[in-house]
Amino acid sequence: MPPPRLELRRVSKTYQNGGRPLEVLHDISLQLNAGTITALLGRSGCGKSTLLNLAGAMDFPTTGEVLIDGRSTSSLPERDLTALRRRRIGFIFQFFQLLPTLTALENIELPLLLARRASTAATALDRLRWVGLEDKASAFPYQLSGGQMQRVAIARALVHSPDLLLADEPTGNLDTASGDQVLELLRESAARFGAAVLMATHSEEAAAIASNRIHLRDGRIQSIAC
Repeated sequence: MPPPRLELRRVSKTYQNGGRPLEVLHDISLQLNAGTITALLGRSGCGKSTLLNLAGAMDFPTTGEVLIDGRSTSSLPERDLTALRRRRIGFIFQFFQLLPTLTALENIELPLLLARRASTAATALDRLRWVGLEDKASAFPYQLSGGQMQRVAIARALVHSPDLLLADEPTGNLDTASGDQVLELLRESAARFGAAVLMATHSEEAAAIASNRIHLRDGRIQSIAC
């Protein structure tokens, strides 16, 4: 059996707050397999964003291990970590994080250029077509609605067919109709691309698309529903 796409083994994370230790996550263990969606639920400050940062190798646990396809992120040299983030992980943010001076197509193409992939424009256009915005290829972010910007951000996150897709409040700034479109794209991301999707959300409606729902409270897993 292949290893889980993402595995956290008894992960805790502590920061220094004015010289005092502040434990943000405590003894978190979970597994994500290919083609599944897992929702992280909980109030602001419960540790959802910290957990996403650890899952994406943007930060590292104080104790425990984060493994992507069986490899511990803490043991990888910086060059391998950069390659991992660019080639194996896709990120979707609440505030889109599109570069304002690039068109929709150029924003999607950028991760491929950074990873030195071939046929970047054709692949980016395919992803833009997939999210239903082929006619917006030359549009700049300020010319797009919030829902359209988030769809471009999803296309960008999936342009390199990542194994792991991390979404931080992907519907938080969207109206209901746009949010529903984004959730459908996340569902298709798992089904079409085989990505393991980890989504942090306040929304029970968003969490309803997940096969697993993990409730966090004060940095601890309060419950898991499958």
